[in-house]
Amino acid sequence: MATIAHPYCDNCFTGVKHSGNAVGKTVTIANVPTYVSEPPPTTTTGGQNRVILFFSDVFGPFYLNNQLLQDYFASQGFLVLGIDYLLGDAYYKHTEEGFDHEAWFNASRATAEKITPEWLEEVREQYGADSYCFGGPFVMNLAGTDDIVAAAFAHPGWLTEDHFKNLKHPLLMSCAESDFTFPTDLRRRAEDILADNKAQYQIQVFSGVQHGFAVRGDPEKPDARWAKEESARGIIGWFTRFTA
Repeated sequence: MATIAHPYCDNCFTGVKHSGNAVGKTVTIANVPTYVSEPPPTTTTGGQNRVILFFSDVFGPFYLNNQLLQDYFASQGFLVLGIDYLLGDAYYKHTEEGFDHEAWFNASRATAEKITPEWLEEVREQYGADSYCFGGPFVMNLAGTDDIVAAAFAHPGWLTEDHFKNLKHPLLMSCAESDFTFPTDLRRRAEDILADNKAQYQIQVFSGVQHGFAVRGDPEKPDARWAKEESARGIIGWFTRFTA
Protein backbone atom coordinates (compact mmCIF):
# COMPACT_ATOMS: atom_id res chain seq x y z
CA MET A 1 0.00 0.00 0.00
CA ALA A 2 1.40 3.37 -1.02
CA THR A 3 1.96 5.85 1.80
CA ILE A 4 -0.07 9.06 1.85
CA ALA A 5 0.86 10.34 5.33
CA HIS A 6 4.12 9.37 7.04
CA PRO A 7 4.03 7.86 10.58
CA TYR A 8 5.34 10.83 12.57
CA CYS A 9 7.74 13.76 12.68
CA ASP A 10 9.45 15.91 15.33
CA ASN A 11 6.44 18.25 15.42
CA CYS A 12 4.30 15.36 16.65
CA PHE A 13 6.11 15.58 19.98
CA THR A 14 6.35 19.34 20.51
CA GLY A 15 4.02 22.29 21.02
CA VAL A 16 2.69 24.86 23.45
CA LYS A 17 0.50 23.92 26.40
CA HIS A 18 -2.64 26.02 26.57
CA SER A 19 -4.44 27.43 29.59
CA GLY A 20 -8.02 27.03 30.71
CA ASN A 21 -10.31 24.84 32.78
CA ALA A 22 -11.51 21.52 31.42
CA VAL A 23 -15.14 20.70 32.19
CA GLY A 24 -15.38 17.07 31.08
CA LYS A 25 -15.25 13.92 33.15
CA THR A 26 -13.52 10.55 33.06
CA VAL A 27 -15.41 7.31 32.51
CA THR A 28 -14.36 3.79 31.64
CA ILE A 29 -15.59 2.20 28.41
CA ALA A 30 -14.48 -1.36 27.60
CA ASN A 31 -11.86 -1.05 30.37
CA VAL A 32 -10.35 1.99 28.64
CA PRO A 33 -10.22 5.44 30.32
CA THR A 34 -12.30 7.87 28.27
CA TYR A 35 -12.71 11.64 28.45
CA VAL A 36 -16.36 12.63 28.12
CA SER A 37 -17.52 16.16 27.45
CA GLU A 38 -21.27 16.68 27.34
CA PRO A 39 -23.19 19.27 25.32
CA PRO A 40 -25.49 21.84 26.95
CA PRO A 41 -29.03 20.41 27.12
CA THR A 42 -30.36 23.13 24.85
CA THR A 43 -28.08 22.10 21.97
CA THR A 44 -29.20 18.49 21.56
CA THR A 45 -31.32 17.60 18.56
CA GLY A 46 -34.67 16.02 19.34
CA GLY A 47 -33.33 14.92 22.70
CA GLN A 48 -30.73 12.75 20.97
CA ASN A 49 -27.02 13.40 21.37
CA ARG A 50 -24.85 13.71 18.31
CA VAL A 51 -21.53 12.03 19.00
CA ILE A 52 -17.93 12.86 18.11
CA LEU A 53 -15.33 10.19 18.70
CA PHE A 54 -12.10 12.02 19.47
CA PHE A 55 -8.92 10.17 18.52
CA SER A 56 -6.10 12.20 20.03
CA ASP A 57 -2.49 12.86 19.15
CA VAL A 58 0.40 11.38 21.15
CA PHE A 59 -0.46 13.65 24.09
CA GLY A 60 -3.68 11.77 24.77
CA PRO A 61 -7.26 12.95 25.42
CA PHE A 62 -6.51 14.03 29.00
CA TYR A 63 -3.83 16.54 27.99
CA LEU A 64 -5.27 20.00 28.68
CA ASN A 65 -5.07 21.16 25.05
CA ASN A 66 -7.07 18.15 23.94
CA GLN A 67 -9.55 18.48 26.80
CA LEU A 68 -10.24 22.09 25.86
CA LEU A 69 -10.73 21.14 22.22
CA GLN A 70 -13.15 18.39 23.16
CA ASP A 71 -14.99 20.80 25.44
CA TYR A 72 -15.33 23.24 22.53
CA PHE A 73 -16.83 20.55 20.32
CA ALA A 74 -19.23 19.65 23.13
CA SER A 75 -20.26 23.30 23.56
CA GLN A 76 -21.41 23.22 19.94
CA GLY A 77 -23.93 20.47 20.60
CA PHE A 78 -22.03 17.19 20.46
CA LEU A 79 -21.34 14.49 23.01
CA VAL A 80 -17.58 13.97 22.76
CA LEU A 81 -15.86 10.70 23.69
CA GLY A 82 -12.06 10.73 23.79
CA ILE A 83 -10.52 7.28 24.02
CA ASP A 84 -7.25 7.05 25.92
CA TYR A 85 -5.70 4.40 23.72
CA LEU A 86 -2.37 5.32 25.31
CA LEU A 87 -3.68 3.92 28.62
CA GLY A 88 -2.20 6.76 30.62
CA ASP A 89 1.22 6.50 28.98
CA ALA A 90 1.03 9.80 27.09
CA TYR A 91 4.18 11.05 25.44
CA TYR A 92 4.47 14.24 27.48
CA LYS A 93 4.92 12.20 30.67
CA HIS A 94 8.30 10.96 29.45
CA THR A 95 10.89 13.57 30.35
CA GLU A 96 13.79 11.20 30.95
CA GLU A 97 16.99 11.80 29.00
CA GLY A 98 17.47 9.55 26.01
CA PHE A 99 13.83 8.49 25.85
CA ASP A 100 13.26 6.41 22.71
CA HIS A 101 10.19 8.05 21.22
CA GLU A 102 10.22 5.81 18.15
CA ALA A 103 9.98 2.65 20.27
CA TRP A 104 7.29 4.32 22.40
CA PHE A 105 5.33 5.33 19.30
CA ASN A 106 5.40 1.85 17.79
CA ALA A 107 4.41 0.17 21.04
CA SER A 108 1.63 2.69 21.66
CA ARG A 109 0.29 2.24 18.14
CA ALA A 110 0.14 -1.53 18.63
CA THR A 111 -1.73 -1.11 21.92
CA ALA A 112 -4.18 1.35 20.37
CA GLU A 113 -4.93 -0.95 17.46
CA LYS A 114 -5.58 -3.80 19.89
CA ILE A 115 -7.96 -2.04 22.28
CA THR A 116 -9.83 0.38 20.01
CA PRO A 117 -12.16 -2.15 18.27
CA GLU A 118 -13.64 -3.36 21.57
CA TRP A 119 -14.00 0.24 22.75
CA LEU A 120 -15.86 1.11 19.56
CA GLU A 121 -18.18 -1.85 19.99
CA GLU A 122 -19.14 -0.78 23.50
CA VAL A 123 -19.60 2.80 22.32
CA ARG A 124 -22.09 1.54 19.74
CA GLU A 125 -24.00 -0.33 22.44
CA GLN A 126 -24.10 2.62 24.82
CA TYR A 127 -24.53 5.53 22.46
CA GLY A 128 -25.89 4.10 19.19
CA ALA A 129 -24.24 3.22 15.91
CA ASP A 130 -23.96 6.72 14.46
CA SER A 131 -20.80 8.45 15.64
CA TYR A 132 -18.83 11.32 14.19
CA CYS A 133 -15.10 11.13 14.17
CA PHE A 134 -12.08 13.38 14.40
CA GLY A 135 -8.50 12.05 14.25
CA GLY A 136 -6.16 10.15 11.95
CA PRO A 137 -5.91 6.53 10.80
CA PHE A 138 -8.57 5.31 13.23
CA VAL A 139 -10.98 7.84 11.76
CA MET A 140 -10.10 6.83 8.21
CA ASN A 141 -10.64 3.18 9.07
CA LEU A 142 -14.11 4.05 10.39
CA ALA A 143 -14.78 6.26 7.38
CA GLY A 144 -14.53 3.15 5.23
CA THR A 145 -17.37 1.48 7.17
CA ASP A 146 -21.07 2.19 7.66
CA ASP A 147 -20.64 3.14 11.32
CA ILE A 148 -20.34 6.91 10.92
CA VAL A 149 -21.91 9.80 9.04
CA ALA A 150 -18.94 12.13 8.52
CA ALA A 151 -15.23 12.26 9.31
CA ALA A 152 -12.53 14.86 9.83
CA PHE A 153 -8.86 14.91 10.69
CA ALA A 154 -6.16 17.48 11.39
CA HIS A 155 -2.52 17.00 10.28
CA PRO A 156 -2.71 13.19 9.97
CA GLY A 157 -0.05 10.51 10.01
CA TRP A 158 0.19 6.84 9.15
CA LEU A 159 -2.24 6.85 6.21
CA THR A 160 -2.17 4.93 2.94
CA GLU A 161 -3.81 5.41 -0.44
CA ASP A 162 -6.33 2.73 0.49
CA HIS A 163 -7.66 4.90 3.31
CA PHE A 164 -8.78 7.40 0.69
CA LYS A 165 -9.84 4.87 -1.94
CA ASN A 166 -12.10 3.11 0.59
CA LEU A 167 -13.73 6.29 1.90
CA LYS A 168 -17.53 6.01 2.20
CA HIS A 169 -18.42 9.25 3.99
CA PRO A 170 -17.81 13.00 3.73
CA LEU A 171 -14.28 13.92 4.81
CA LEU A 172 -12.76 17.19 5.97
CA MET A 173 -8.98 17.50 5.99
CA SER A 174 -7.51 20.29 8.12
CA CYS A 175 -3.90 20.72 7.02
CA ALA A 176 -0.77 22.71 7.67
CA GLU A 177 1.17 24.34 4.86
CA SER A 178 4.34 22.81 6.29
CA ASP A 179 3.88 19.21 7.39
CA PHE A 180 6.46 16.45 7.18
CA THR A 181 3.89 13.70 7.72
CA PHE A 182 1.38 15.04 5.17
CA PRO A 183 3.44 17.13 2.72
CA THR A 184 2.03 18.99 -0.26
CA ASP A 185 2.68 16.27 -2.83
CA LEU A 186 0.98 13.57 -0.75
CA ARG A 187 -1.91 15.85 0.19
CA ARG A 188 -2.50 16.50 -3.51
CA ARG A 189 -2.28 12.78 -4.22
CA ALA A 190 -5.00 12.23 -1.62
CA GLU A 191 -7.09 14.95 -3.27
CA ASP A 192 -6.64 13.29 -6.69
CA ILE A 193 -7.89 9.98 -5.29
CA LEU A 194 -10.91 11.63 -3.68
CA ALA A 195 -11.72 13.55 -6.87
CA ASP A 196 -11.34 10.46 -9.07
CA ASN A 197 -13.73 8.58 -6.78
CA LYS A 198 -16.16 11.51 -6.72
CA ALA A 199 -15.94 11.54 -2.92
CA GLN A 200 -17.42 14.38 -0.88
CA TYR A 201 -14.59 16.28 0.77
CA GLN A 202 -13.24 19.62 1.89
CA ILE A 203 -9.62 20.66 2.42
CA GLN A 204 -8.46 23.44 4.73
CA VAL A 205 -4.81 24.46 4.30
CA PHE A 206 -3.39 27.02 6.72
CA SER A 207 -0.27 28.97 5.80
CA GLY A 208 2.46 29.74 8.28
CA VAL A 209 1.77 26.79 10.59
CA GLN A 210 3.21 23.32 11.00
CA HIS A 211 2.09 19.82 11.93
CA GLY A 212 0.29 19.97 15.28
CA PHE A 213 -1.16 23.46 14.81
CA ALA A 214 -4.77 22.40 15.43
CA VAL A 215 -3.98 21.19 18.95
CA ARG A 216 -0.66 22.58 20.11
CA GLY A 217 -0.23 25.87 18.24
CA ASP A 218 1.06 28.88 20.19
CA PRO A 219 -1.98 31.00 21.21
CA GLU A 220 0.31 34.00 21.72
CA LYS A 221 0.95 34.09 17.95
CA PRO A 222 -2.08 35.60 16.18
CA ASP A 223 -1.75 33.56 12.98
CA ALA A 224 -1.27 30.30 14.88
CA ARG A 225 -4.17 31.07 17.19
CA TRP A 226 -6.47 31.90 14.27
CA ALA A 227 -5.51 28.72 12.40
CA LYS A 228 -6.16 26.57 15.47
CA GLU A 229 -9.54 28.17 16.16
CA GLU A 230 -10.62 28.19 12.52
CA SER A 231 -9.68 24.52 12.19
CA ALA A 232 -11.96 23.68 15.12
CA ARG A 233 -14.76 25.84 13.74
CA GLY A 234 -14.42 24.17 10.37
CA ILE A 235 -14.60 20.68 11.83
CA ILE A 236 -17.70 21.51 13.87
CA GLY A 237 -19.30 23.15 10.85
CA TRP A 238 -18.59 20.00 8.83
CA PHE A 239 -20.13 17.69 11.40
CA THR A 240 -23.10 19.99 11.93
CA ARG A 241 -23.78 19.99 8.19
CA PHE A 242 -24.24 16.24 8.14
CA THR A 243 -25.96 15.80 11.49
CA ALA A 244 -28.38 18.71 11.71
